[in-house]
Amino acid sequence: MYGVRSAFLDFIDDPFVVSPTESYRYLEDGLLIVEDGKIKAFGSYDHIRTDYPEIEIIDYSQRLIIPGFVDTHVHYPQTEIIASYGEQLLQWLEKYAFPGEERFKDPLHAREVAGFFFDELARNGTTTAVVMTTVFPESTRVFFEEAQSRNIRAIAGQVMMDRNAPESLLDNPETAYHNNKDLIKEWHNRGRLCYTITPRFAITSTPEQLEVAGQLKREFPDVYVHTHLSENQEELVTVSQLFPECKDYLEVYEKAGLVGDRSIFAHGIYLSNSEFKRLSEAGSAIAFCPTSNMFIGSGLFNLKEAKSPAHPIAVGLASDVGAGTSFSMLKTMSAAYKVTQLQKQTLSPLPAFYLATLGGAKAIHLDSYIGNFQIGKESDFIVLNWQATPLMAFRHPQHSIESVEKLNEILFSLMILGDDRSIDATYIGGNLAYRNPDYMTW
Repeated sequence: MYGVRSAFLDFIDDPFVVSPTESYRYLEDGLLIVEDGKIKAFGSYDHIRTDYPEIEIIDYSQRLIIPGFVDTHVHYPQTEIIASYGEQLLQWLEKYAFPGEERFKDPLHAREVAGFFFDELARNGTTTAVVMTTVFPESTRVFFEEAQSRNIRAIAGQVMMDRNAPESLLDNPETAYHNNKDLIKEWHNRGRLCYTITPRFAITSTPEQLEVAGQLKREFPDVYVHTHLSENQEELVTVSQLFPECKDYLEVYEKAGLVGDRSIFAHGIYLSNSEFKRLSEAGSAIAFCPTSNMFIGSGLFNLKEAKSPAHPIAVGLASDVGAGTSFSMLKTMSAAYKVTQLQKQTLSPLPAFYLATLGGAKAIHLDSYIGNFQIGKESDFIVLNWQATPLMAFRHPQHSIESVEKLNEILFSLMILGDDRSIDATYIGGNLAYRNPDYMTW
């Protein structure tokens, strides 16, 4: 058991639904008590300290502690191809993503990349991630082994593809069914790990394979579904040609039984009003991937429409590495702000940080375990330094946050100017997973 002293921020409600000022808790001088990887107590330092007079205290004064970031869509095998130049989605897949993923047939290569991938998550303050692997079952098994060794919260599954990809990356409905079934039995709900049925997207799966994915979902109803939806206009045209019997992209997945309250759809840029409504009714989630959408030139996600009171949808932020350009959820927030600005919408800092923490946890139905500092939840948290660079320190030279107005200013600076350098420490399950080598106290 130990305690952590600092300023703390977390969320207790959705700022897209209630007033932002009613959605969060801020403690200028707080104390978090951690025992066996769980939150034992949380509150003001003066109040909590009297109940734990002998406990060791880790002091992060002049820092801000928030719950760990939740990345709702990221490709671990694309870590190697981040910052690959100059293509739209379908051409980018053919030129960079597919050749890169072919190398993951080698388990040693998969393990090397998985280790680096998890190091990057921790360095950027991400403590929970929804991850696509590859078509090779061993790449998924290696991923889970590495995740388990670090006690990180991870949701992942073997990618299913049986057409419109290189021959070396294709499976078939029968092998996809048996491989996924074995992996579900081996890894789902094992420690902090969960499994997701993962058809890459409609273009790379035949109707027969999508039916197999639906069969797996019926057999294992508490596993997740994770795929792509309405990312690119050329993609939409191809889907309509491959599935002419479906009125829209979402119906392709609906007919296979893949749209439900544990379904996570990446992107959702070109959804119709009907699709927004049906996703809301199903309780599905959208992973908002702003850096990827801008980098590949896919388009601008309509966050305002997704969070409309008429058909609210759970939304989480996502890095989408390697089409996304950074593991940093701070940089992802920055891009999300710009995406909304380009549509004459707004994304203020409190809602942005909500999407990256409790909002992401709610989107993937893990808010009973993570997402804020409620007693009994898992103690995933990060230590933020709002003076991490000379520019940031010049912008905000003060060493404390003494008002709500100043809190908003500092949060906005973090999401616009911050990156991995702003993460002083990352704790996963109560254990220190990363310490910034440049960390210093004032």
